[in-house]
Amino acid sequence: MRKNLDRLYNQYNQRAYVHPDPLEFLYLYQEIQDREIAGLIASALAYGKVAQILKSVGAVLEKMGPSPFAYLGSTPAVRIVSDFQSFVHRFAKGPQLSAFLIGIKQVLREYGSLHGCFLDGFSRTEETILPALSRFSETIIYGSLSKSYSCSPGHLMPCPEKGSACKRLNLFLRWMVRKDAVDPGGWDDIPRSMLIIPLDTHMFRVGKTLGLTSRNQADLMAALDISAGFKQWSPDDPVKYDFALTRFGIRDDLEGHHALLKQLGM
Repeated sequence: MRKNLDRLYNQYNQRAYVHPDPLEFLYLYQEIQDREIAGLIASALAYGKVAQILKSVGAVLEKMGPSPFAYLGSTPAVRIVSDFQSFVHRFAKGPQLSAFLIGIKQVLREYGSLHGCFLDGFSRTEETILPALSRFSETIIYGSLSKSYSCSPGHLMPCPEKGSACKRLNLFLRWMVRKDAVDPGGWDDIPRSMLIIPLDTHMFRVGKTLGLTSRNQADLMAALDISAGFKQWSPDDPVKYDFALTRFGIRDDLEGHHALLKQLGM
């Protein structure tokens, strides 16, 4: 299985297979402080039809100008609310997005960067990044509420304590912590071995097929099971194969789950 997974990784973990994926927006930013903000926005909106995801992420980042970090640092909260009052992305509307961005703005004011905020709750003594992820989420939510606005980020900033697999937050961490032909990296002091698989319905199906979890729903426990399972083939990088495996659920030209099973020799 490791040979088959590595073959898939070598073949499909390439820039040519990124589109359509919100990951492509991160390549637009050379400065890590801009890239991490763009990444958190892109991952937060990564649900629904991919064409709409790309349209929504592009609209938000265009409004923020060439530097999301500079925009949030210099734009008053009331102006952020005004800039995004007409925003709609499925369940997310202007007030939720504004609260999300204001939460990030408060984090930047206190910690200087999203990276600095994440490190404040991070410990290498933990088995996974889950405790740090919980603290990171709580800090952004608190930052949005501390400005006394009538709205919170809602589902744009999920709480791991509620049992959600937090697919979009773990996707963001994959982008920021890993560095290879696809993932741009930048958070080099977070061990890849502590990452959790970004669990969506496709990856849950893969995990069930490979016998990595007995869970019946794609929740946080299933994500932890599947991450631990992938460690048998990639101990230092359990989410290494995520991009390659999920291409079969995203790209029409790769013919879906059955084609993937054939590639895995199953």
